Amino acid sequence: MKTVLIVDDKEMLRDSVGGTLERAGFAVLTAPDGAGALETVAKRRPDAVVTDMRMPGMTGVELLEKLRAIDDELPVILMTAFGTIDTAVKAMKLGAFDYLTKPFEGDELIISVRRAMEHRRLMRENAVLLAGGASAQARPTALAAGANAGVNRLIGESAAMRELKEQIAAIAGSQGTVLVTGESGTGKEVVAKAIHEMSGRRCGAYLAVNCAALSESLLESELFGHERGAFTGAERLRKGRFELADGGTLLLDEVSEVSPKIQAKLLRVLQERAFERVGSSTTMGVDVRVIATSNRDLPAASAKGDFRQDLYFRLSVLPVRIPALRERLEDVPLLARHFVNEVCQREGRPALEIQESVLGLMQGYSWPGNVRELQNICERAVVLASAGSGVITPALVAPWLSGAAAMASVPVISQGVHPQQIEAKPGAGISMPPRTLEELEREAIVQALSQFDGHRQKTAAALGIGVRTLGLKLKKWKTDGLVPATL
Repeated sequence: MKTVLIVDDKEMLRDSVGGTLERAGFAVLTAPDGAGALETVAKRRPDAVVTDMRMPGMTGVELLEKLRAIDDELPVILMTAFGTIDTAVKAMKLGAFDYLTKPFEGDELIISVRRAMEHRRLMRENAVLLAGGASAQARPTALAAGANAGVNRLIGESAAMRELKEQIAAIAGSQGTVLVTGESGTGKEVVAKAIHEMSGRRCGAYLAVNCAALSESLLESELFGHERGAFTGAERLRKGRFELADGGTLLLDEVSEVSPKIQAKLLRVLQERAFERVGSSTTMGVDVRVIATSNRDLPAASAKGDFRQDLYFRLSVLPVRIPALRERLEDVPLLARHFVNEVCQREGRPALEIQESVLGLMQGYSWPGNVRELQNICERAVVLASAGSGVITPALVAPWLSGAAAMASVPVISQGVHPQQIEAKPGAGISMPPRTLEELEREAIVQALSQFDGHRQKTAAALGIGVRTLGLKLKKWKTDGLVPATL
C-alpha cells in the first residue's frame, strides 16, 4: 500500500483529505506543520507529500525545498486557498509535482497523487535501465544475477509452487505474451517480475502500468505518450510506456479493467508492434514483451462481451495461473519466516522466532487475502512484538485471522495478563464460546496503543489502518464504555 503524508495546520482538512485518500486505497500519515513533516519523513519515507502552502512556522514552499534536499525524487503536491500564478510558477520551479487550488474535487486530488507516484516509479525504473545496459563487459554477470533473482522471488516448496516455477522457467526465454491470472494478493506482479528477470530482456527496461488506477484518457497517454498540444494541459511531448520499454518488458497490471477504446489500441500493438502517440499521425515500431495480469475470469468476460475475445487470445499466448495460498498451505511457514525476517531487517530489529503454535494457527486459516494478507499480518506481529521478547506468539496474530479455526485456537486473555505472556498449546481448545471479531479487534488496538504509549499515528501505521478510522473506533467504544476514556 502506497503512503501519502498530509501536512496542514487544520485538523479538519487533514481528516478530509486523509479520508479521501484512504478510500482510494492509500495509507495516510499526517503532520500539523513543516517541522512535524520533516520528523515523520526522517522516520518513515512516504511515497508522496500533500502539503498546504500557508502554515505557521514553515510555509509549504519552504517545506518543499527541505524535502527536495532530503529526497529529490519525492513528489510534493502543494494546495492552497490563496493561489496565484506567481506562487504556482515558483513552486513548479522548485520542483513541486502539482499545484491544487482549494476547493478541489476528491477525484482531482486522487488523480494528482496517482500520477505523482507513477512519475516517481518511472524515474526510478529509467535509472535502473540506464545503469543496467551501460557496460558490455558486465552484461554476462548481470544476466546470471538476474536469472537467480527471478528464481529467488518465488518462495515455496509445495507441489503447486514447484509446478509454477517449472512453468515460469519454460516460458521466460520465449518472446510470447504472457497472461498471469490468480486471485488478488497471490503475487501476480512478483511472478511477472520473475519472468522478466529470467528472460533475455532482463537487462532492458521493466515498466508497469496499473490499468485500474487511471482513467481512459490518462491511461492512453501513459501507454502511448502524447505530442505537445495534443490536449489541454499537454505542454510538452511525453513518451509513453511502450516507447520507454522498447527492448524490455511492459507489465499491464489488471488489464481486464481497460476500456474498449484502449483494448482496440492494445490489440493493434500486440498484432503489429506499432502505435502512434496521442495527437500524432506518425507510426512508431516497438519491440516490447507484454505481460498482463488479471484477477477476473477473462474467458467469461469475453463471452459476455465485456472484454474483446481477440485481445484475450493475443494476451493468453502463454497463460500462467498462480494458486491461491489456501491451495498451498504447506508453504505458509516458509513465507511467514521470510516476511518476519524481512521486516526485522528493515526495522533494524533482532530476529524473531515464530512459535510453532502460531504456524499451526496460520495453516488452519483460509487466507482470503492470500500472500499479501500473510505479509501484512507478519509485519504487524513484528511491530507489536515487545522489545526483547524474541518470539511471535498466537496473541499477536489471532485477532487478524477471522476464520473459525483460528478463533477457536486462541486462549482467552484474562484481565491483568499481557497478551505476549500467553502461549497457545498445540491442540488446546477453549471452554467457552469464542469471542467476536469486534472484541478481538478492540483488544489488538488497545494493546497496540499501549505499545506506542497512546500515540495514535504510530498505532494506526502499525495496524495498517487510517488515523481517522482508529479515532472513530475509539470514539464509539468510549461511548459504549468498552475502553477507558483516557485512550
